[in-house]
Amino acid sequence: MVDYYDGSIEKNHREAIEQATTDRTFANWIDGEAVTASTDETFETIDPAVSVPITAVPRSGASDVDRAVSAARGAMDGEWGETTAAERSRMIREWVQTLRDHADELALLESLDVGKPLAHAAGEIEKALEFLEYYASVGRAQEGTQVPVSENSHVYTRREPYGVVGAVVPWNFPLVLASWKLGPALAAGNAVVLKPAEDSPLTATRVAQLSKDIFPDGVLNVVHGYGEESGAPLTAHEDVDKLSFTGEDVTGEAVMESAASNITPVTLELGGKSPFVVFPDADLEQAVETVAGGIFYNTGQSCDAPSRVLVHEDVHEEFVDRLVEAAESYEIGDPLVEGTTLGPLASQAQYDKVTGYVETGRDEGATLVAGGDQPGGDLEDGWFVEPTVFDDVDNDMRIAREEIFGPVETINTFSTYEEAIEIANDTEFGLAAGIATTDTDLAHRAAADLEAGSVWVNTYGSTVTGGPFGGYKRSGIGRECGQDALEYYTQTKTVNVELGDPSL
Repeated sequence: MVDYYDGSIEKNHREAIEQATTDRTFANWIDGEAVTASTDETFETIDPAVSVPITAVPRSGASDVDRAVSAARGAMDGEWGETTAAERSRMIREWVQTLRDHADELALLESLDVGKPLAHAAGEIEKALEFLEYYASVGRAQEGTQVPVSENSHVYTRREPYGVVGAVVPWNFPLVLASWKLGPALAAGNAVVLKPAEDSPLTATRVAQLSKDIFPDGVLNVVHGYGEESGAPLTAHEDVDKLSFTGEDVTGEAVMESAASNITPVTLELGGKSPFVVFPDADLEQAVETVAGGIFYNTGQSCDAPSRVLVHEDVHEEFVDRLVEAAESYEIGDPLVEGTTLGPLASQAQYDKVTGYVETGRDEGATLVAGGDQPGGDLEDGWFVEPTVFDDVDNDMRIAREEIFGPVETINTFSTYEEAIEIANDTEFGLAAGIATTDTDLAHRAAADLEAGSVWVNTYGSTVTGGPFGGYKRSGIGRECGQDALEYYTQTKTVNVELGDPSL
């Protein structure tokens, strides 16, 4: 992607903010139009690289959620409820093409909002569009079944949309994770009320605006605000037929409790503390590159990041040396400048959390072998943390058990296969896991024994269109990204027709 900025980091970002927000209003999007909050209150979204405001967005409440849900219900009762799978596919494809025409604009908004290097943001925008295109295709392939009963009965099934879907997405991959929900929900024929995280409201607003005159009004609605003020009313709303949430596990508990009062079905993609097991026969150069890319990409703010590395004792010393070298090779800097490979954390709260865990690791007796500090100079006003590696970590330490969500890697050692699997599975999470080995038998055996929804062998984090993604244990319920995600946005109806004798 072209690099337009070459001044000081503050100058770069103030110019970019002006470019991204001039003549733009980032209001709620309800029933096909921009809408302010019912209270007329707003809050600021902050650029994490320089800690300055980007723009203001509505601070919505329950009445705004009511309005959005009502608009979605109106769409279901109207034109959208009568569409065919082919018609929905055509609309989604038209929308994707419009979004692709605005890809540079969307990438800049994403970079400013959450601190991603601009090139990474551009790649993620394209990834989001690929997911939307995928569901535009597979949505047309939905089929019912015919159930053989007897000559006198014709029994078949239909897949029907739930109706109004409430979707709540986090701030770490704003548009990608929104696409995981919007793609199958819309392709299946639902209308959506999307609640983006308060730290990353911009791309959600813009893609909804760019759906104007493509989808009928009310099909895609966006309501901004804080979780307890707008998210909670959405998850508890009696006229929402299906909920899909991505975020931390404790909030997932609250979503389930809220949905229970209305018996609303939920899909939850929650946190992780994912192990990466390095067996003694592994290609260490490849393993280190894989681990570093997994934990330091997006400044470690990934639910499936391989944040626990388990290394066989025979290769431990060499692996640590190589990983420290890899960590120190990352270019920390202005996300808008070409060559930056590590941007800031997304918010002050996340910065405080991550730096707190770094101190906890020191206090627990782990050995800090790389990073752990904040860069100075032009970066001191942003929420930057160096790539950090702790060695000599025990699995009962907090840094090995709790989700840090930052560029912090922990290293533990093992001596036997059984010990490796036991340590890997000794966690309340089960979102993902990784394996480094050249032994095919070992790879398949470990993949079967690891308690995780995704297992990557000699690679990591390559979530692809068509590959189901979701977790075991406290990491969630349901799957996204694959064709079977459509099943989580539809319900099955069985039709039984009694056949009489022909009268002719």
